[in-house]
Amino acid sequence: MNIASPQTKTIASLLEEPEVAYAQLFSALSAAGDLAYVWDLVDDRICWLGEAALVFGSSRSDIAADGEAFNERINIEDLSKRLQSLSRHFQTGAAYDCEYRLRREDGEFAWVHDKGRAEFDADGNPLRLIGVLRPVTLRKRQEALLERKANFDELTGHLNRSRLHETLQNAFAYNKRYNVPGGYLVVGIDKLAMVNDAYGYEIADALIVGVGHRIEQALRITDQIGRLGGDRFGVVLGQCDRTGMETAAEKILETIRSAPIDTPAGAVHVTVSVGGCAFPSLIQTAQEAMAAAEGSMTEAKARGRNCFICYEMSEDQRRVRRESMDMGERVMKALEEDRITFAYQPVVDSGTQEVAYYETLLRMRDPSGEVVSAGAFVPVAEKLGIMRLLDHRALKIALNDLIKYPDVTLALNISSLTVTDQSWLRTLVSRITSNPSIAARLIVEITETAALEDFEVSARFVTAVRSLGCKVALDDFGSGYTSFRHMKALTVDVVKIDGAFVKDLDTNTDNQLFVRTLLGLAEGFGLTTVAECVESKNEVRILQDEGAHYLQGWYFGKPDLEPPWRT
Repeated sequence: MNIASPQTKTIASLLEEPEVAYAQLFSALSAAGDLAYVWDLVDDRICWLGEAALVFGSSRSDIAADGEAFNERINIEDLSKRLQSLSRHFQTGAAYDCEYRLRREDGEFAWVHDKGRAEFDADGNPLRLIGVLRPVTLRKRQEALLERKANFDELTGHLNRSRLHETLQNAFAYNKRYNVPGGYLVVGIDKLAMVNDAYGYEIADALIVGVGHRIEQALRITDQIGRLGGDRFGVVLGQCDRTGMETAAEKILETIRSAPIDTPAGAVHVTVSVGGCAFPSLIQTAQEAMAAAEGSMTEAKARGRNCFICYEMSEDQRRVRRESMDMGERVMKALEEDRITFAYQPVVDSGTQEVAYYETLLRMRDPSGEVVSAGAFVPVAEKLGIMRLLDHRALKIALNDLIKYPDVTLALNISSLTVTDQSWLRTLVSRITSNPSIAARLIVEITETAALEDFEVSARFVTAVRSLGCKVALDDFGSGYTSFRHMKALTVDVVKIDGAFVKDLDTNTDNQLFVRTLLGLAEGFGLTTVAECVESKNEVRILQDEGAHYLQGWYFGKPDLEPPWRT
């Protein structure tokens, strides 16, 4: 049923369309599921054109006949946003385009996309607003579902590993700023593999869900729980001293062992092992906290399970920590004084052995002039949480090289943390937008193990980088456990065979078999291949015979601070 006259006629007269054209417009709006309107701002009267039931759930002609009646149907949380958008449009002419929830006749709220423009009189006063409402509830639901999948574990509904890491980082920042203690726990279900073997994965999944629920019951409302994967959960205790952390761990242990967990196969008794660490006293980064608590949880399992072990730092660890802090200070000083640079190593075409591009390798110059290799400071930077600063500097250096030297192609390594760094990606987008020609000459390298840490995040990152026109390489291929499904979903352009399998290739038959398998797998997916750490003529010959596309190693050139294009 349609909204009828006299408002229909008012619309027709305002649009000055003949009846046939009006009927066609009505049909087009109805087919699209849209509802057009003309809001007479002088008389405060709204005229509608289209199937009102598609938006309002009712075809009454007076369902929202004026501005006040319409505003009453807008969700109170969205009303101010719409009014601000309208006000901005009336004052500046900026586009009126917003989304909000609208209450239907059945009481349910539906999302609509409202887009329109005002008409003004000679003095600049708005006379009427003409626009279209489009139902977008299905899209909003899909967006909410995708957002949930990106942030929450599908099985338990708790935070996923990526979001838990982010939550822990935020807790670190807060606790450092206000000098308050916090704690992080890793809870591992004991002997879950036995449950898998005895009852199957469905029962094991039910047990995981039940344990997660029990952990949540044992926590304070301010604590955050997430699933790390498999049989492990992580718990962030934002403001909690060591005694409080021990109390929380014991409460989790007791809550879970106090009664069996109901599953489709009946009640199953289960215990957990808990590892924890306090921060920020002994631990300086979220990544370090996760590693420390994981190690303590593993120790708790080794000590007989069903217990709590708190991370303690040994004297050797304290010495290493002091050395790490010293190196961290040196890195920060080098960043401030612009002493971070690259060494460039050639990557050659396997057939012609001519240089195809260069890989950029981080180096640090000390005030004395000594050049420090990446192996001496990158692991420390990752532990101390300053690797992202190095990756930002590396991106700046690489892009400047590409802009200055139009014949150069470079490969840039980034850390696992930068895969989730939106500011790094925004910088890349901005620079490529203003210099589009450099995209095809930039290869972004991520390690296989880093890609598998949070596969969904890595896949989104790879897609975003490739959409800019850059290539993405999977470094150290073979060192992780990439499945066929992962290889298909990652959609990288290049895979680099881990140098450990190239070493002694001419004498090690196991490595020959492994390299042949990796190259065959890459070829099956249509990927370009690079073999690293090539050091002899025999290794070159074997890799050529096996079909490697590109070769890299000291046989063709060591990393050089002064590349050929600068000399």
